[in-house]
Amino acid sequence: METLIININRLTGILPAETRRLCGAEMDKVQVLEDAWLSIRDGKIAAFGPMSELKVEKTAPGRIIDAGKGDVLPTFCDPHTHLVYAGCRDGEFRDKIAGLTYEEIAARGGGILNSADLLHETGEDELYRQAMERIAEISAMGTGAVEIKSGYGLTTEDELKMLRVIRRIRKDSGLIVRSNFLGAHAVGRAYTGRQSEYVDLICMEMIPAVAAEGLADFVDVFCDQGFFTVEETARILETAARYGIRPKIHANELAVSGGVQVGVAWNALSVDHLERTTDTEIEALKGTETMPTMLPGASFFLGMPYGRAKDYLAAGLPLALASDYNPGSSPSGNMRFVMALGCIRMRLTPEQAFNACTINAAYAMGVSELAGSITVGKTANLILTRPIPSLAYIAYAHQTPFIRSVFLQGKPVDSTSKSPF
Repeated sequence: METLIININRLTGILPAETRRLCGAEMDKVQVLEDAWLSIRDGKIAAFGPMSELKVEKTAPGRIIDAGKGDVLPTFCDPHTHLVYAGCRDGEFRDKIAGLTYEEIAARGGGILNSADLLHETGEDELYRQAMERIAEISAMGTGAVEIKSGYGLTTEDELKMLRVIRRIRKDSGLIVRSNFLGAHAVGRAYTGRQSEYVDLICMEMIPAVAAEGLADFVDVFCDQGFFTVEETARILETAARYGIRPKIHANELAVSGGVQVGVAWNALSVDHLERTTDTEIEALKGTETMPTMLPGASFFLGMPYGRAKDYLAAGLPLALASDYNPGSSPSGNMRFVMALGCIRMRLTPEQAFNACTINAAYAMGVSELAGSITVGKTANLILTRPIPSLAYIAYAHQTPFIRSVFLQGKPVDSTSKSPF
């Protein structure tokens, strides 16, 4: 069965199939086809072109959707989230208002450890139910691909529980989902004062157990001040490499930590956060396959510096943006707001921010062959907008509703449902 979308004002984000990411000045442009049509077959983009060349057989099976001069663009890709968690941490919101820093809350035994306590007491089915509510939320806001991390377990059993929930989400949600083992998010309470022993647990027990069940596409480490050292990070990544699991790294959120360099040394797919980096980190990323990924939602919520996005592009590097959706430092998965922050606070152009939230974000989670652009053969995860004046409007009027429909695998999402499928 074929679905045909006609009378599209602008088909936005067209790229050739061989394009996996955009670097430097390549991010300045977004290819658009005006007055267009697009067809979907078997959940994939089958063809597109100008309305003037469209020939529709009256007897052709399928359905026709009139875009009514709305735009069609690829769904957002979100390559860094922690959206599997239990409850919330709104009590810490008061601490932040009172002036406590992220590090101070963590030092008092809060932060990540609070989420670990809640998750330990929450069964897998309830954890899945809560997570699927967030999945429905982000899909209704236009996200069609998402990377989800563990890291609120901090014991082998609870980390595996989180990863099994992510596996269920991948099966049931209709989104493109990638999983990331983040046992090295913090040191579990049982290992307080014994960080090296906790790293032993990750390397000798957690990673082998994760690999045995095939639960993770990636392994991650919070390589930063007050968390895991460069040496500990390298040991964890070396262990993961023996099991064929590629790294992605939390780096330079709280300090210039060396996390970028250790990530590059181990061929990390992405190094994420980058709120505090120097020219040395920019130089280290040149000529690599590693995607620098910035998380402006965390900067907004925590009052931290924003990443040096323009400097990265001026150096010819690629850039991705992600939401960092989590209960402590970025409790929102709204990628439209991320795009707006990219423009408003990081001074990216709307085109640069759009590319950072689509094709480059897809690359940062290893799915740019499936998502992130209007390309024949890619999964038909699409946004159909209401009539809007321009691409810039999406970031400019960032609270005004602009989505008419979201399609996942070619099927329209019911925004009132907890699962689009």
